[in-house]
Amino acid sequence: MHSRRSFLKNVGAVSISSMLSHRATAAPDDSERPNVLWITCEDISANLGCYGDTYARTPNIDKLASEGTLYTNAYATAPVCSPARSCIITGVHACSLGTQHLRSTIAKPGQIRCFTEHLREAGYYCTNNSKQDYQFRTPKDAWDESSRTAHWRKRPDNKPFFSVFNLTMTHQSQTRYPGTRLRAVNAGLPAELRHDPAKAPLPPYYPDTQVIRENVAAYHTQITVMDRAVGRLLKELTDDGLSENTIVFFYSDHGGGIPRGKRWLHHNGIRVPFMIRCPEKHRHLVPGTPGTKSDRLVSFVDLAPTMLSLTGLPLPAHLQGSAFLGGKLEKPREFVFASRDRVDEVILCSRTVTDGKYQYIRNFLPHRPRMPLSWYSEKTPIRAELRRLNSEGKLKNDEAWLLSERTPAEELYDLSADPHQMNNLSESADHADTVIRMRKILYTRMQEIRDTGILPETEMRKRYAQGPYEGIRDLSESEYGAILDAARLVGMGSEHSGQLINSLSHEDSAVRYWAAVGFAAMGAEAGPVRAELQEALSDPSPNVRIAAAEALCILDMDDEALPVLAGELKTGDDATVIEAATALFAIGPKAKPVLAEVRAAKKRKLRYAGSALDHVINKLR
Repeated sequence: MHSRRSFLKNVGAVSISSMLSHRATAAPDDSERPNVLWITCEDISANLGCYGDTYARTPNIDKLASEGTLYTNAYATAPVCSPARSCIITGVHACSLGTQHLRSTIAKPGQIRCFTEHLREAGYYCTNNSKQDYQFRTPKDAWDESSRTAHWRKRPDNKPFFSVFNLTMTHQSQTRYPGTRLRAVNAGLPAELRHDPAKAPLPPYYPDTQVIRENVAAYHTQITVMDRAVGRLLKELTDDGLSENTIVFFYSDHGGGIPRGKRWLHHNGIRVPFMIRCPEKHRHLVPGTPGTKSDRLVSFVDLAPTMLSLTGLPLPAHLQGSAFLGGKLEKPREFVFASRDRVDEVILCSRTVTDGKYQYIRNFLPHRPRMPLSWYSEKTPIRAELRRLNSEGKLKNDEAWLLSERTPAEELYDLSADPHQMNNLSESADHADTVIRMRKILYTRMQEIRDTGILPETEMRKRYAQGPYEGIRDLSESEYGAILDAARLVGMGSEHSGQLINSLSHEDSAVRYWAAVGFAAMGAEAGPVRAELQEALSDPSPNVRIAAAEALCILDMDDEALPVLAGELKTGDDATVIEAATALFAIGPKAKPVLAEVRAAKKRKLRYAGSALDHVINKLR
């Protein structure tokens, strides 16, 4: 698949457009083409009855699954909404397109189109009700209507439709209520659909407290509320006489909005409920009889090519996924790739691959906590309870997993033997070959899609103001490889110091950045490199300066390093200030001499930096 697309990669937009124009004129008769309905929801893991969750109360979704195919290995490409949605609509990974940082906007290349633009050109009526959130300006031709009133019912007579209904009642913001609200919501549900906190199942990384039980029950209750909305939509489809000509998808945009779900690359963050019901008329397009379960690996990057395949359209060369349904069905994929980058004021850089049996995670900033402070997410009751118990020294063993101050550089989990992913096998001699294999798959995929996450956000924007996707493809294989090779050394041990020292003087600032990050992650073991890090304090790149300053503060050279970090707070660039504030937070009490500068930066009211600066102020005051 990938060699074919590599060969076609340089086909111009004009060629693709002419292909599509030709296909539109040759499209099948409208009466033979399926309608497609997507019912999507937000922030849930596979907590549905049809996935074996006995605490779930989801009769409508369970019925839908019994009438279609239930996918047990479907994955979001990011554990947070905007990057995931960017990938869904384009068929290109967010970290390849440059849309991986939450609530940012990039210039999208003209040749990379929303798949709905192709559908509309081919005669489909396309509606979205109503979330877009693509991290680029939505093209005017992407939808016939995108609003809270958009509906297939507004289409012209006899025109096939593609309609999306995004249900928001399971969003993280809607599930974080206390027991008083839970009782009120439950009172509006039939007795058989209510959730008793006393019976809530708790994973090993949650302590057993009433607050946590109530939050887990609230999360499940909102899934039940959403399930009832799914039932209403399916009834509308039936009432309109459209069920026998409409393929129905149901899935979540990523994992559950409670800790260790959304924002994490572990299974609860990226494995999503996913099912498809296909009427008999179009069964040739969707393999499987009603009630089938499929363990085929499916990724969100596959949705765009699959939609084009289902509707009989050609697949543009730039697509990074493969069709798993329709006339252009491709062989099953061998692995799924996903990424996690900045979310609000939290800067992390992690990548993962899974083959369905094992999951490998690479954390490129291992010196950061597993659950960094995040203003928006701290409102979640479970987070607050975990922080309280941790401060009181009451978390024991696995209960303290989320409160670890560092993150392993590598993680490997056996998904069948360890479904909660508590036993990291990355250093197990018995699994060394698996680590090597999965590591190779991950780095090969990063290079193949030209993952822009190897550049700090500030650097990516400065280098490629006209668009990261095209800009990073100007790098040669060896130039890109040099940056990736430097990133690969971070957190992998002080035995790589010699290579990192050489990288500190590399001509590419991104290589120098990862070298400095490597020494910051190394901590006290970076002592022999003081002189090189001092020189890096005057590097032209702010990202290099920040990482070198953090490393030097750890080595008790804060008199030299802190003024550099204070200087970075004066920039008007949100991402740079977040990075400097993150370093100051990690440094802790040593940063007190620049507290006045931190407070002054807070007054500049940057978008997300204010929250990062608040964390520093609260820690140092």
